[in-house]
Amino acid sequence: MKRNIPKSLIAILVVFLVLLIDQLTKIWVKTHMGLYESIDIAPGFKIYFVENNGMAFGIEAVGKLFLSAFRIIAVIAIIIYLNKLIKQNYKTGFIVCISLILAGASGNIIDSVFYGTIFEASYPGHVASFVPFGEGYAPLLHGKVVDMLYFPIIETSIPEWVPLVGGKEVLFFRFIFNIADASITIGVIILLLFYRKTLSYSLLSKKEREILAQKKLAKEKGLNNEI
Repeated sequence: MKRNIPKSLIAILVVFLVLLIDQLTKIWVKTHMGLYESIDIAPGFKIYFVENNGMAFGIEAVGKLFLSAFRIIAVIAIIIYLNKLIKQNYKTGFIVCISLILAGASGNIIDSVFYGTIFEASYPGHVASFVPFGEGYAPLLHGKVVDMLYFPIIETSIPEWVPLVGGKEVLFFRFIFNIADASITIGVIILLLFYRKTLSYSLLSKKEREILAQKKLAKEKGLNNEI
């Protein structure tokens, strides 16, 4: 006899596994590579260490603090939303998508909140190490997000003889990201491809759902009368 895994457990496992992989890769890069150092893994794939300040509109202290606080509030909102989905027994695939988004957002929050307090600053030629809490490169909530996944699939330059653009470098997919970013992206893409209607319905209020149910019932009655 098959036993169904509780959806709450599935959500917890997804979040835990993504966070574990995300933080292990970030900590390894932070403690083994200098800033802007790269490692060639395969053609079109590099580990390239950069840090994202996450500043908003160039406002240093206030911008960074606001962004970190906003991320924390967003994660709390997603947790509440995910808990509602589990209680209302939504499809497992939909819950996994929301869990991926939650895990990704949480992973980057850990960097922003804690990394500044527990790590030395990273800079070219210098590999950072752990320091006692509070003795790091930045105060609480002011840490930098570690990025390292880089897929420069096409790196070339336009021939000199091409008018206007000759000699310019061409780089396809220049984004540098991390496991948390990938988790958010995968979750959002699957949502948009397979769960758009489910997402829209889940965001309706109780009153809106009642109105929708009444319209559906009226439509079905109208079809039955025609028959």
